[in-house]
Amino acid sequence: MKHPSDVEDVKREIQILHTLAGHPNVVTLKAVYEDSENIHLVMELCTGGELFERICDRGAYTEQDAADAIRTMLQVVAHCHDMGIIHRDLKPENFLLADPSDYAPLKAIDFGLSAFFKEGQVMDEVVGTPYYVAPEVLNKHYSKEADVWSMGVILYILLIGVPPFYKDTDEEIFEAIQDGYVDFECDPWPDISDAALDMCQRMLAMDPSQRPTADELLCHPFLAEGDAVCCRPLNPVVGRLRGFAAMNKLKKEALKIIASQMPKAEIEGLRQIFLSLDEDGNGKITVDELREGLRQKGGMLPEADLYRLIDGIDLDGNGAVDYEEFLAATLNLNNLQSDDSLVRAFRHFDTDDSGSITRDEMFEALKGYGITDRGINQILCEADKDGNGAIDFEEFCEMILGAGNAFGRGRYSR
Repeated sequence: MKHPSDVEDVKREIQILHTLAGHPNVVTLKAVYEDSENIHLVMELCTGGELFERICDRGAYTEQDAADAIRTMLQVVAHCHDMGIIHRDLKPENFLLADPSDYAPLKAIDFGLSAFFKEGQVMDEVVGTPYYVAPEVLNKHYSKEADVWSMGVILYILLIGVPPFYKDTDEEIFEAIQDGYVDFECDPWPDISDAALDMCQRMLAMDPSQRPTADELLCHPFLAEGDAVCCRPLNPVVGRLRGFAAMNKLKKEALKIIASQMPKAEIEGLRQIFLSLDEDGNGKITVDELREGLRQKGGMLPEADLYRLIDGIDLDGNGAVDYEEFLAATLNLNNLQSDDSLVRAFRHFDTDDSGSITRDEMFEALKGYGITDRGINQILCEADKDGNGAIDFEEFCEMILGAGNAFGRGRYSR
């Protein structure tokens, strides 16, 4: 790395990949190594080639194929936006197939130009690839709507085979984009369905405020699968919060310990989300702030669910969610590269270093949360697989990560 800015760009990409980890259509960052001159990113190997290459090889190609591809891409874009990330370089080359099989999943790659953003934030850095860049990017005044434009260009290509702004030089392409004329009458547009035409036109609206969001596009009739009602999954952050709220107190406290030890790069995205929800900047998220944050992202929960959610995450019982509690609740356990964090968390509870967490140790660690004998019995019922009245390291790891994890088996030593 020759310039400090290059290092910061790579670190930002690492943070973004950690934030998006776990999505089935985002390439997985396996490991990161740094030496005196380079930062090495070990990525998931995708052997299926580019999507467009597969389409050309198959020969036969239908509108349904285009709908299936664009649906998957939009699910990635919606996930990015939900997590406070703008991709800024969406193009067909950045979607690879995981393997050569006929039903291989698409994987989004190359987040080198991506950036974190807050709702309402405006960016001015001109980045991207000429054919796919949005007019407002060229005007240095844009936000997440620019990703929708890029997806509109990809859909246009998927449907008729050429870009909407097809010129010889970058300057001519940029001029055509800013002019804004898109030909929706050339062949084969007359033979394309009204739903496909409508969706593409909406995505390529010159006014960013007139474009649908990625979430809204996933409900467009062109992407409807049979008679199924459009039902986007809950915002991934809300999904994680709900999962945390349902956990037992031992697991919540363990995740809080693990989160406090995670490298900054792995939690930067979650920190940005916390800051965007903490409107008054006091370091706590209230019910009102969570309600408003969901409203801004186009999602709502019933009032009773909001209060139950906050109550289930609020470990110290102060009526709000602080940063440590938020991190523990939203931590993506797929990011754990080794069981070192689990060992440290286990030792926090195993105060006599016996290799097992006893009833007394659980009570002592969790008494601040109002744990009762009944609560400890419930934890033991869930985690104590061999029924000996205590939780060993393997059982602890299974409680945290789920059955079948590779951690905790014969790797804990006192």
